[in-house]
Formats: sequence, structure tokens, C-alpha cells
Amino acid sequence: MAELSETRVAVYIDFDNIIISQYDNVHGRGAFIKEKARTATGKTADRLQEATVNIGAVLDFASSFGAVAISRAYADWAAPANTRYQKQLVDRAVDLVQLFNTSGTKNGADIRLAIDVVEDLFRLQDISHVVIVAGDSDYIPLAQSARRLGRTVIGIGVQGSTSAAFKNACDEFSYYHDLVEDLGEDLGEDLVEDVPHSTPTVAAEPPAPDLAKEARKLLMRALRGRANDDVDGWMAASALKQQMKRLDPGFDEKKIGFKSFTDFLKAQRSIAELQEDGQGRRARLRNRA
Repeated sequence: MAELSETRVAVYIDFDNIIISQYDNVHGRGAFIKEKARTATGKTADRLQEATVNIGAVLDFASSFGAVAISRAYADWAAPANTRYQKQLVDRAVDLVQLFNTSGTKNGADIRLAIDVVEDLFRLQDISHVVIVAGDSDYIPLAQSARRLGRTVIGIGVQGSTSAAFKNACDEFSYYHDLVEDLGEDLGEDLVEDVPHSTPTVAAEPPAPDLAKEARKLLMRALRGRANDDVDGWMAASALKQQMKRLDPGFDEKKIGFKSFTDFLKAQRSIAELQEDGQGRRARLRNRA
């Protein structure tokens, strides 16, 4: 259970907006509608693949603001362009809100999303941050209302398809491209092996080889987040572990043979720098060519 003092985050994704915006960003303005990419048939299926949205990067960024209490994605999930994302969204515990296209042009995501946000903010007083993943100017009143209710509003949108007014209505805004910049398809795949593990606290069979690898990837994801202590990228070890637990509640350094989180960090020299000052410890992502 999250501590009462911890910030709590609600994430709302206008999924159609992001998919269309990313497709147009990669293939040219208006390409999604012109090429009828929603059906994902023939050549458009390959072009959709080229414009794939890394939804994990968006959710990781949102979690860096605090514990994610609500995460919802709004779209017509029967549309082939959206269907292929369902499993990864469900795996990340995102609620899929079905919207039917009744007008022939809009699916009404902005109205449904706005109603849900306002209801949630009045119902759940402990929500401190609202993350709106969209770029439509229709969300300006929503951002303004959430701020008037004392919440911090974070906007995420695709460059070239985001309203400047919506960006200015948020307390903080990030472009999707900036969140996925420098992220490979498989984080940490090319890293050299680290020093051997410290002695496990109890005798046990060696962990599965991929368990340590997944922990290394998780560390990289956490260190790439925004919740660093200062401009140099340092993050307190306690905050770092908390962020890793947000990203993967099952993380436990003892499962891979380390007595403490500090021992785990010391073994990740190819990924992270560790700074120790008395009882204080900080880490940051190691710069790699």
C-alpha cells in the first residue's frame, strides 16, 4: 500500500489521438485519414508498425511523479489500429474504455475523458497529479479546471500535432519523442556483464538468467525518469528503489542474490554511478557513448 504522504497520479490517455498523431508525424500530416490506416490492412499495417507508440515509455514517465492510482486509455478498441495494443496495455494494468464512433468523425474521447477526470478528482481527494496524454485544444478547459482544483497537470503530446494553448495550460508538458529518445527496443541488451553478485543471504538455486537481466533493465528505466534530485541526474537511492517498485512491484534485490539495494547498485557499474556520502547514497545513469 502506498504511503499517505506519497503523491498519487491519475493517467488519462486519448489513445486515438496519440496513434493518429504519431502516424501523421512519421508519414506526413493527414496521412492516417487519407490512407485509412484505422483498418490496418495491406500496406497500412506495415506503416502502422513504423509509427508504433511506445506506451511503456509514457507510463514509466507518468509513474515518476508518484504512485499511479488510475490509468485509463480511451479508444474504439475494435479498430485494428488500436487492437494490437490491447495486451500491452492490459499487462500494464491500464483500464481500456471503449468508445464507439457514432458521428462518423469523432469518437467522443475528449468528452468522456473530461467527465471521468472531473468525477475522479472530486471523488478521490488524494490524487495530486493528473497526466493527460493528448494534444487536442479541446483539453484546455479540463487542464484549467484540474489546476483550479489544486492538482498538478502534466501534458504529453506528439510534436507537430499538439496545440500550443494546451501545452501552456499544463503545469508541465513533455513531447512523446523526448520520452522515447535514446530508448532502444530492448533496454540494456548490449551492456557488458557486471561484477559477480554478492553472497546470497540464504542458500538457494541460482536465479533464472533473465531475472538479473530484467532487474538491470528496470534500473535503467527508473534512472531515465524525471524524478531526479538535481540537474546532474542524481537520484537518492531510496527514491530510486521506490521508483523501481512502482514500475515493477515484484522487484526485490534479494531474489537475485543481493543482501541490500546498495549491494545491487554497486554491482551495476556499467549502468549506474553510485555516490556515497556518509549514510546518504545517490545514483545516476552512467553516460555511455
